[in-house]
Amino acid sequence: MGSGVHGMEGGGVEESLAELRQTFRSGKTRTASWRKSQLKALLRLIHENEDKIFEALKHDLGKHAVEAYRDELGVVEKSANNSLSCLDEWMAPKKSKLPWLFFPASAQVLPEPLGLVLILSSWNFPISMALDPVIGAISAGNSVVLKPSEQAPACSYLLAHTIPLYLDSKAIKVIEGGKEISQQLLEQKWDKIFFTGSSSVARIVMSAAAKHLTPVTLELGGKCPVIYDHLSSPSDTEVAVKRIVGGKWGPCNGQACIGVDYVLVEEKYASQMIEMLKKTIKKFYGENPKQLQNISRIVNEHHFQRLRNLIKDPLVADSIVHGGSIDEENLFIEPTILLDPPLDADIMTEEIFGPLLPIITLKNIEESIEFINSRPKPLALYAFTKNEAFKRRILSETSSGSVTFNDIMVQFLCDTLPFGGVGQSGFGSYHGKYSFDNFSHEKAVLQRYFILELEPRFPPWNDFKLNFIRLAYKFDYLGLMLLLLGLRRD
Repeated sequence: MGSGVHGMEGGGVEESLAELRQTFRSGKTRTASWRKSQLKALLRLIHENEDKIFEALKHDLGKHAVEAYRDELGVVEKSANNSLSCLDEWMAPKKSKLPWLFFPASAQVLPEPLGLVLILSSWNFPISMALDPVIGAISAGNSVVLKPSEQAPACSYLLAHTIPLYLDSKAIKVIEGGKEISQQLLEQKWDKIFFTGSSSVARIVMSAAAKHLTPVTLELGGKCPVIYDHLSSPSDTEVAVKRIVGGKWGPCNGQACIGVDYVLVEEKYASQMIEMLKKTIKKFYGENPKQLQNISRIVNEHHFQRLRNLIKDPLVADSIVHGGSIDEENLFIEPTILLDPPLDADIMTEEIFGPLLPIITLKNIEESIEFINSRPKPLALYAFTKNEAFKRRILSETSSGSVTFNDIMVQFLCDTLPFGGVGQSGFGSYHGKYSFDNFSHEKAVLQRYFILELEPRFPPWNDFKLNFIRLAYKFDYLGLMLLLLGLRRD
């Protein structure tokens, strides 16, 4: 049986998981050779099916091939290559120092795979958000079930029918389906669940995992703000606006957990910023963005109506200063800018996850810290500023999954940085070594020998042994020597 398993009854799920558990227990996935062979096979999958992947992403989300490579295929290739080059180092036991009290002894930390892991991926980046965690799970030596999002059906179908042709089907399986299949999977016992998606579904995942005390990683989202401080240099301002536009509408037309949700700017600079945003939108996406040449569409009718409802409120509609046109037939909403919509409106209390950009004005940009702190912790916080004191305040007085100064989303591409949320934006992190660690258990290993016994640790108790233990916990070796020589009594 291949690893693509489609719409099955509960018994079929259990049968597949039994095979995966047996493969893991055999020790096959623990070897470096198996892990490397699977990572290389995954790279071949990407290289040999690039056009098919582009077609699937175009079908599900209307992504241009360049955007698809930048945000999907390129991410997977980078991650797999990085894991291949670092795997031996990651797998090697790490020696640990021990106090002299334990002499003779040795200690190390040994990374070991968790076992059978479930990866529930999202629809907005249906290739990279599926395969990037799989790379971490494989690198750590686990057996894997991948459940792609049914809301990106072409990509789900492609993964389910392509992965069995390249990867070890006895250790890695793709199970397709909707809510019923997801529920069946969550009822099973896993050694780890990795979920990317909304906070509402994350609560269901956590509740199911709690029944088996299964550890979870939740990659969620939130309202990621941009703090736009005044930049005196026109060229710096131009670069900042370009990066804001690219970070808002570039990644899946705003349907990205780390994309820009809203911008905070001082009142006196708002109009200038809005005009520059308009010009940059026109430059990037043309006079008629509805042609969908360089911008993605909304994923489906449900999300289209959700976004439409955000701007139906008359007070919100009145705040639109650019865009706002919709094309229901093609599931397209024009890049839209709003100036100071009501702060209690849904557009400012819910994650937007679409092409709508509120601009919120402040009298002083440093008020942005209080504004952000009055809301749930975001997955990412972006700030365009050259003020070093203000940067320090942002870092010390706010909490978010990440902070990026003077750019948008680039932190996601850095394998040397952990990617993950805090609070309602999620918990647990991955990318690079952090992915390996996410799917590993660091096992402490200590080896002692049968000489130089420390008798004071055993009963019967007396004052000498109490003094010895007091000094031992302080690692006061001079005091211990004096006590043993009878030269110290307290």
